Amino acid sequence: MPNFDSWSIEDLAITTMRTLAIDAVEKANSGHPGTPMSVSPLVYLLYKKILRHNPKNPDWFNRDRFVLSAGHASMVLYSILHLSGYDISLDDLKNFRQLGSKTPGHPEHDLPGVETTTGPLGQGITNSVGMAIAEAHLAKVYNRQGHNIIDHYTYALCGDGDLMEGVSHEAASMAGHFGLGKLIWFYDDNNITIEGRTELTFSDDVQKRFEAYGWHVIHVGEKANDLPALADAIKAAQAETNKPSLIIISSVIGFGAPNKKDTSDVHGAPLGEEEVRLTKQAYGWPEDAHFLVPETVYEHMADLTSNGQRAEEEWLKKFTAYEAAFPELAAQLKIAIRGELPEGWETDLPSYEPANGAQATRAIGGKVLNAISDRIPFLIGGSADLNPSTKTYLNTSGYFGRNAFGEKNVPFGVREFGMAAAVSGMSLHGGVRPFASTFFVFTDYARPAMRLAALMELPVIYVMTHDSIGVGEDGPTHQPVEHLTALRLIPNMTVIRPMDANETVEAWKVALQHKTGPTVIVLTRQGLPIVDRTKYAAASNLVRGAYILSPEKGKSPDIILIASGSEVQYVLEAQEKLVADGIDARVVSMPSWELFRQQDESYKKSVLPLHVKKRLSIEAGSTIGWHEWVGDQGLTIGINRFGLSGPYKKVFSYFGFSTENVLEKAKEIL
Repeated sequence: MPNFDSWSIEDLAITTMRTLAIDAVEKANSGHPGTPMSVSPLVYLLYKKILRHNPKNPDWFNRDRFVLSAGHASMVLYSILHLSGYDISLDDLKNFRQLGSKTPGHPEHDLPGVETTTGPLGQGITNSVGMAIAEAHLAKVYNRQGHNIIDHYTYALCGDGDLMEGVSHEAASMAGHFGLGKLIWFYDDNNITIEGRTELTFSDDVQKRFEAYGWHVIHVGEKANDLPALADAIKAAQAETNKPSLIIISSVIGFGAPNKKDTSDVHGAPLGEEEVRLTKQAYGWPEDAHFLVPETVYEHMADLTSNGQRAEEEWLKKFTAYEAAFPELAAQLKIAIRGELPEGWETDLPSYEPANGAQATRAIGGKVLNAISDRIPFLIGGSADLNPSTKTYLNTSGYFGRNAFGEKNVPFGVREFGMAAAVSGMSLHGGVRPFASTFFVFTDYARPAMRLAALMELPVIYVMTHDSIGVGEDGPTHQPVEHLTALRLIPNMTVIRPMDANETVEAWKVALQHKTGPTVIVLTRQGLPIVDRTKYAAASNLVRGAYILSPEKGKSPDIILIASGSEVQYVLEAQEKLVADGIDARVVSMPSWELFRQQDESYKKSVLPLHVKKRLSIEAGSTIGWHEWVGDQGLTIGINRFGLSGPYKKVFSYFGFSTENVLEKAKEIL
């Protein structure tokens, strides 16, 4: 082992982190060494001296959160997690970017010590806003004098690319408006992106921009390697309790690489064997050593484990005292942290009969939401400035905001992407069950964050209303066509499009009990008739994704009519007329492809028997994917072009969404 006696232990630990990143990228022949080389001092300082965290229990609830939004710099995170005692070994670092390793190319949430999946720039910092919202809300709801059981910071590290992405504006505006004083971002201002220096693409005055958002801004300048200066900046940020803080650090990307530092070459490619040798030489590091961790560094970092365990034990003692003083609140919080539902949460759910008249499923969704909001006190969410239309306002609460952190209606504003990424952060934080809402067509804006929520299997609920060309007069800009297909294509995403009021109730029940991915509940603007459940199958069958709503009269159907949402009414009416013409039809309500796919083969074949080849589907959206259900001999009624502006009934009729067209197509098949 080389002699490092003349080194300070801080420099030795930081250089270890830098060289681990260099070696891992070089061995993988893939990755981004530049940012890990430049931000290692900051990340070392955070984990060693600032963050409250427990390497042996990365999920300790009151830990500080750290989000590496610049996810391409993943090796700086993996290096510090390894040195800090998390379950990431030196061999894991050597397997960087390899199949099945704990050290993938970008951080992934299911790995020890990784708070969120990052990589698509801008989303990590927006997740951090959601985490800070959750912390502020839970602290206000549960903390009592002398019992601050929810009390931690959320930190995030971002770069030039993060701040160029539009969602960063949404996130920063939201955080500043809410006054999230325990949110601290570090901006690594290194002036380099893949194409070269940022003068080509980015000339924002970041300090003025964030001050305009209502942030507290601290400029450290070119002191990226000055631990006391960084520590002072963090202390100043912590002292500002009414505003989020941005700490701007002007670092040198690829610090120490003599021929590539501060160039785009070092951003996203290995240094190369010769440059690695020269860089280690510049550090005073053994040139031929690979994945070297001096034993003194392990010894220096070892107290993080004992300190973390002690911090968690102290918190658990505080929680025990809190539980004795406020048993009901403590019990409620424990259920929320476990991600469970309180006993009796279904008690007040409504049911509907045909006599209630036609009801827009968005209106029913709002009634369901309010029926469960008191039973599930940790249910929290909002819309992208559309609560009056999406009906997602919780009537027993006010709006969340500065000086009102205990309220449960989060006014996300016209920020669909920011909203979706923030609710992911709220879900990641835990202790709350978040939902988000907007018009279905605007999933175009929210989809990148919805995709990452699905990747992380977060149980977020999206309430998407105005589900089809039934939007009518608002025209094709607001009429979703391809959106059902687009969301159904996302792995782990469950899409539910209920046909009436009672299926809407069931959709909410399914969504709330689903824990392994997001659920999208797709609801109508227009009123839909309520199916008589004394005549037709129970709405509770929705949990199976598809079910026989109205069976054939004989032993086997001549044709199967399949529909979702607002189009089920047409196939029910058509069935009666077909029967009158001597054609025995079966009607299948199919609100969720994903739920149906999860059923066993015998059930699926009972609903869609293989021997019945004559099938017809109708849905006011793209027909792509429907052949999985109608087969080669079936037909689909859908819309594969943009819609038209006009009264919704006329728009529906124009595009063939009618009983008459179902009859015509059914007879064509037969």
